[in-house]
Amino acid sequence: MPIDKKEHPWSHIYWLSILRSTGSYTAAAKRLGVSKAAVSLRITELEERAGIALVTRTTRSVHLTEAGQALVANTRAAFDVIEQGFDSVKDLAQAPRGTVRVTMPVALGRQKILPLIAPFLRANPRVRIEIELSDHLSSLAQEGFDLAIRHTSTVPETHVAWLLRPSVSYLCAAPGYLARHGTPGHPDDLSRHNCLYYLRTNAAPAWSFARGRRPQARHSVAVKGNFSANNSEALRRLALDGAGIALLPDFSAQEDIESGRLIHVLPAWRPAGAFGDAIYAIRPYSAYVPRPVKALVEHLRSQLTMPA
Repeated sequence: MPIDKKEHPWSHIYWLSILRSTGSYTAAAKRLGVSKAAVSLRITELEERAGIALVTRTTRSVHLTEAGQALVANTRAAFDVIEQGFDSVKDLAQAPRGTVRVTMPVALGRQKILPLIAPFLRANPRVRIEIELSDHLSSLAQEGFDLAIRHTSTVPETHVAWLLRPSVSYLCAAPGYLARHGTPGHPDDLSRHNCLYYLRTNAAPAWSFARGRRPQARHSVAVKGNFSANNSEALRRLALDGAGIALLPDFSAQEDIESGRLIHVLPAWRPAGAFGDAIYAIRPYSAYVPRPVKALVEHLRSQLTMPA
């Protein structure tokens, strides 16, 4: 159908972009599901409307002129928005399907996220999940991840972040350790205890605490001990074995404190700055979020609970 001069030639420009990406009328026609003659007619009509040549034709190949390249480049963003909008509409009529690649820290993944995956897959049988457990902070865009689960206090401004739940930290020890060495009554007492601490840098380890209504007024104390690790599961294991006092995120300590296997030490003092304040699901910003990703985030938000 010829272009009506009162209408905008959107579809014709889209066909031009397909011609550019395929490099031939035959390939463009195959992708569009039309005849080669139909593609040629559309491009000719578009050139007539523009008043300038958009395509250079030879016996072997087809190339866009400078004007044609500029037209495709200048309209690409608009077609991306249209495509994303159409995909979002399709999502409304379909059950979630597709692959979701997720990266997350080892301890958080093992202790809190993985137990929630099987129920999600049973409810969404057309979704496939690939999980990488790593404490390395991966680049989502460069490494092809759709989603990252992060235990942090800040998220990149260039990313979309969904709060899954807040998070707190606990100072804790096994009942046997406290029976042998006594229970601290003040953070300064920790200097006389064997402290199991998270390995971060070569700097001397120190723990900070806040109390009451002045969270900004922190009390810091240097700690020492004969064991450190860059994994909260390892610290939890040593604490359970009575090796010392550990500072742990709630997802590592919650169940053991509730069962009595670990005792919450210095409950009036809130550990500050050791671990993240919340658990987030993050992904690079885009106008369109695939439905399987949305479904997984919604599932995690509904199932992750705060410690009592």
